[in-house]
Amino acid sequence: MTYEQAVSWWCYDDKGIDDHDRIATIKRIGYTGVEILPVDKFQMVRDAGLKITAHGLHSPLEVGLNDPKNWESIRRQADETLLLATKYEIPHLIVFSGNRDGIDDETGKESCIKHLEMLAKDAESANVTLILELLNSRVDHPDYQCDHTAWGVDVVSAVDSPNVRLLYDIYHMQIMEGNIIQTIRDYHQWFAHYHTAGVPGRNEIDATQELNYRAICQTIQATGYTGYLVQEFFPVHDWRASLEQAYDVCDI
Repeated sequence: MTYEQAVSWWCYDDKGIDDHDRIATIKRIGYTGVEILPVDKFQMVRDAGLKITAHGLHSPLEVGLNDPKNWESIRRQADETLLLATKYEIPHLIVFSGNRDGIDDETGKESCIKHLEMLAKDAESANVTLILELLNSRVDHPDYQCDHTAWGVDVVSAVDSPNVRLLYDIYHMQIMEGNIIQTIRDYHQWFAHYHTAGVPGRNEIDATQELNYRAICQTIQATGYTGYLVQEFFPVHDWRASLEQAYDVCDI
């Protein structure tokens, strides 16, 4: 058994694509799910036979678990999104460290661990996995704290819950640290979700960019991973052809 592929809905919101056309294309290619889409589209997506593979637990991502002053707002949002996850059978909810904003890495780490420990029990009861997203702080998200794999692994391993893991975003981590294949081999037990995109530019995962996604996906499959690999790039060519090409590259 191998992993399934999904599409990040928000990457196509500025293309003027009809929702039903988008859904039909995604299904025709072979994708089984979508994620990061407006709540008012959840039922339409489920009625069409697609899964909702992940959704944000809280927002904005700059305001996260690394600062105790954010806890009350995150807790309120978590109560709502856990109910949504149960209703729509969403397996993963994305959490964010937040920006450093002067918080040193050790202090931010301790705060993230504490707050994830508090959220983990509810996640376990709802059969949902909280996935802390690794993002780059060089190009897209300046000052974001969870910007290296080792830091993220320190957090989720300390929480000691099977329902708290990492979202390993290949695009973001290529920018921050590279060494993608070896990192997957070394830390895959902490990765519950994967995102793709080409580097540089966050566009198609084709021959115009520097990552060998075929080899990366072969590595992911070799770990025994059976979750979701999610295409999260901004197409610069025909969006249908780009989604089809990406699916084929990652179809191991």
